[in-house]
Amino acid sequence: MKKLLRHRIDGIKRDLRSSDGLKKFVPAINAFDTFLFVPNVTTKSGAHIRDAVDTKRTMITVVIALVPALLFGMWNTGYQHFLQLGEQVSILETFWFGFGRIFPMIAVSYAVGLTIEFGFAVYRGHEVNEGYLVSGLLIPMTMPVDIPLWMVGVSVAFAVIIAKEAFGGTGMNILNPALTARAFAFFAYPTYMSGDKVWVADASTIDAISGETILGSLAANNANIDYTWWDMFVGTIPGSIAETSTLMALIGAFILIFTGVGSWRIMLGCLIGGAFTGLVFNLLGVNALMTFPFYLHLIVGGFAFGVVFMATDPVSAAQTTKGKWIYGILVGVFCILIRVFNPAYPEGVMLAILLMNVFAPTIDHYVVHANIKKRKKRWQLAKANG
Repeated sequence: MKKLLRHRIDGIKRDLRSSDGLKKFVPAINAFDTFLFVPNVTTKSGAHIRDAVDTKRTMITVVIALVPALLFGMWNTGYQHFLQLGEQVSILETFWFGFGRIFPMIAVSYAVGLTIEFGFAVYRGHEVNEGYLVSGLLIPMTMPVDIPLWMVGVSVAFAVIIAKEAFGGTGMNILNPALTARAFAFFAYPTYMSGDKVWVADASTIDAISGETILGSLAANNANIDYTWWDMFVGTIPGSIAETSTLMALIGAFILIFTGVGSWRIMLGCLIGGAFTGLVFNLLGVNALMTFPFYLHLIVGGFAFGVVFMATDPVSAAQTTKGKWIYGILVGVFCILIRVFNPAYPEGVMLAILLMNVFAPTIDHYVVHANIKKRKKRWQLAKANG
């Protein structure tokens, strides 16, 4: 079967290359080829490193790291739904209910996003990159479960065209595409992205629903939280599909750090910045968000998920070692600042990461120039003492 498929793909490639009218579609079939098989070409000239890691393996690693949060999100979607109904069903029934709601969102995300990516690849005559393997999964995972599918499609189209292809495609974008999609959906369709009823499936048909998120309740200056710290840590609370569980995010963080795909410096920097800012506000204690314990700020909302999977995006994050620390700390600081001072959007982490995406190149610029100045001074001192 493998040899037959290999032979068939090679035959299609030869047919396309031999036709002037169809030659432009070669990148599309190459995308299927590299997705199904390991690339069979190697670098022939120039400086290079022999390594098994390529873009496809990196993206697959991130997808694997996302799986625990995705599976838990599917279960939690069913759990929150049946909890509102007051029904007790099996774990399998709970999971399948969530799977039935979330899988169509993933399918729409990949269908729309990959169609646009293939279209741009054919138009520009370049290869299709594997970057959307991650973005296509992240976008629905950060959405409310009841958002209409057409809104998911429009948000995906906006993110791929404006936040990615407009800058030249994978590796050239300055903003995280998944966060851009969520930001677009939030500002374009606010009633479907906030409020009490958007976080639970079929909320419109459930009477007396109590699906408000913890941060939403705190933003309304209601400090009476019915959930324990364990509920918040495990993630059995209302929220975006896969952002509620800090435990699942930590499993993903371990995979990314162990494989060297994610930066532990950015993750730790975010925790330090968020904890410090939350502690300062705890000392002031003016409203419910300020009095909310600083350590709980780190395990509610999308903080952990955003820190692990979005702040560490190797394209839109800082690249220098010192820059990663600065970038991470500022993400944590701005996340808590936005939560406290912006009641209209108490989540905070999305806007904080997008803001620092914009400033990441500037951070790296000044870090590099600071190192150059330090080395010049060191050289001049050594020459003077020489």
